[in-house]
Amino acid sequence: MPQTSSGLSGTSPAASPQTREGDARAGFIYAFSAYFLWGFLPIYMKAVAHISPAEVIAHRVVWSVPVAGALLIALGRTADIRAAIRSPRMLAMAALTACVISVNWGIYVWAIAVGRTVETALGYYINPLVSILLGALVLREKLDRFQIAAVALAGVAVGVLTIGSGGLPWVSLVLAFSFATYGFLRKTLPIGPNQGFFLEVAILSAPSSVYIAWLLATGEGNFLHTGWYDTVLLLAAGIATAVPLILYGNGAKLLRLSTIGIMQYIAPTIIFLIAIFVFGEPFGLYRAIAFLLIWIALAIYTWPMLSKRRKQA
Repeated sequence: MPQTSSGLSGTSPAASPQTREGDARAGFIYAFSAYFLWGFLPIYMKAVAHISPAEVIAHRVVWSVPVAGALLIALGRTADIRAAIRSPRMLAMAALTACVISVNWGIYVWAIAVGRTVETALGYYINPLVSILLGALVLREKLDRFQIAAVALAGVAVGVLTIGSGGLPWVSLVLAFSFATYGFLRKTLPIGPNQGFFLEVAILSAPSSVYIAWLLATGEGNFLHTGWYDTVLLLAAGIATAVPLILYGNGAKLLRLSTIGIMQYIAPTIIFLIAIFVFGEPFGLYRAIAFLLIWIALAIYTWPMLSKRRKQA
């Protein structure tokens, strides 16, 4: 379904080549900034690793609301929210996407806290391949030979990790499938990315606020109880959550899907490097083989997009 335009900049059907070029440049900056920030998000998550994931997620939600709301006011898009609130169908769809992204956030925060950052990187590497698989299974989209080969290699990589660790790499799989499902459902939400994000965190803010209030009343939380450092970190959760998502939403509206498809490897690459060289997480033979297979799969998946862009140029 078409989405309402909500970018920080936009194009009209009659936009000049100069305008389209400017929009593409702006879109690249937005998207690159989003992936760059997502790549370094584990640094922040490691700083709050001593706080329970549930409390971190609650603060991510609550403090994202004013950030997203301020942007909508600045863009003059508050009317879209009023219209969405009057639509039960829209609220139900937003509630569903909010629940799915909450699962993704929860696993991500927990995994970094317990030293499984490498697995989160793998999850976001295989995410585009899972999106292809969902398209084939749910939408009955026909896969070309490159996509079939890429998905098959990803399956082999999961098998290697299963043998090496003695169990399915469930962290990577849950992250990949939850984010791919979120992206799939988000496309059906007939509202712009900024408005959609505000609607999601606004829906989640009710239970999150109740949970934070309960922690404050019982003294079991970190916010306002364990010193200014934890309080500042939790207040920053809104910016750390909202800013990359808003940048990505606006970048995606100004860029080709092929460009976004190539750029999405920026974040997991940074996460992978941080996990190995900053956090010092183990990276044995089985993980090395699995990552090599995934990188080959992504190269096979990306090559047709690069070839198409060259021909168009």
